[in-house]
Amino acid sequence: MNRHDFRKLFKCVGPVVLPVIHVLDNAQAERNVRVLVGEGAPGCFLINHDFGVDRFLPIIAHVRQTFPSLWLGVNFLAVTGKLAFPTLGKLKREGVAVDGYWADDARIDERRQEDDQAEAHEIAAAYAHSGWTGLYTGGTCFKKQREVSPDFHEYAARLATRYMDAVCTSGVATGEAADLEKTRTFRRGMGDHAMTLASGITPENAHLYMNDVDGFMVATGINRQGDFYNIEAAKLARLLKLTREHGARS
Repeated sequence: MNRHDFRKLFKCVGPVVLPVIHVLDNAQAERNVRVLVGEGAPGCFLINHDFGVDRFLPIIAHVRQTFPSLWLGVNFLAVTGKLAFPTLGKLKREGVAVDGYWADDARIDERRQEDDQAEAHEIAAAYAHSGWTGLYTGGTCFKKQREVSPDFHEYAARLATRYMDAVCTSGVATGEAADLEKTRTFRRGMGDHAMTLASGITPENAHLYMNDVDGFMVATGINRQGDFYNIEAAKLARLLKLTREHGARS
């Protein structure tokens, strides 16, 4: 997916802000979605940071039922698309519409040739056979995965464009901003393909990434101080305002 189509999908002229909710239960997830909807965010991702997929699925269903028009993405923690896509297909058949999937690890292997990406190819096959047709953004040179030398960032980014709608990268850890040279190198490797960023974005530093990045998946940067689970409306509002202003100038 190119950058224009990605932003058009969310009706955004600047980078798309997609808050990430580390879910605990139905009430906490619903409360946070109401905050982001109230501030005008175009959608969100839910992630099961504290428990397994079985406990997560009913929360996804609850959020979808409560917000039928919400653009809703999910991240199944530590699960690749090989297992996630069949689950998303099952949810679809059960009437639970999920619009996007974010994988921590898209299994791009920069140590191998372009025609030797076996795991990424298996994930693509799982997607094709799942019956699910939402947006896929996959972690590439991503936090907490195998360390990748910066010398291979451009090649890894280029490889990733073959397998997902938007290539996702990050800083070295949750809440840690990505190195600017890394995102610039990714942009060189990706050409006009959509890129998302999933760690360390705040209202204070977002402007540094806006020329290269098309989507910010953000949690700690907009959460209440010292609170891993709840969005602070004022921080989110500020980030949204900055991205809209950037888009208006572009």
